Amino acid sequence: MKIYRLDKGIILVGKAWEIRTKLKEYSYLYGTVYEWINDENKATLKNTSPFHLKNHK
Repeated sequence: MKIYRLDKGIILVGKAWEIRTKLKEYSYLYGTVYEWINDENKATLKNTSPFHLKNHK
C-alpha cells in the first residue's frame, strides 16, 4: 500500500481492503480529507492500530 500526499489531494494505491482499512485509521485523526491534506505535520501512519489513535485523540 502506498500513500501519496499532494498539495491538493491524496492518492492511495493498493488493494481495496487495504485502502478501506487505511481510510478508517485516518478517520480517527481527521474529520475530513481537507483537514488531512492541510495538516502541517504531514506524517503518515505506519502499522498503527485505529484503537490506539482513538484513545489518544
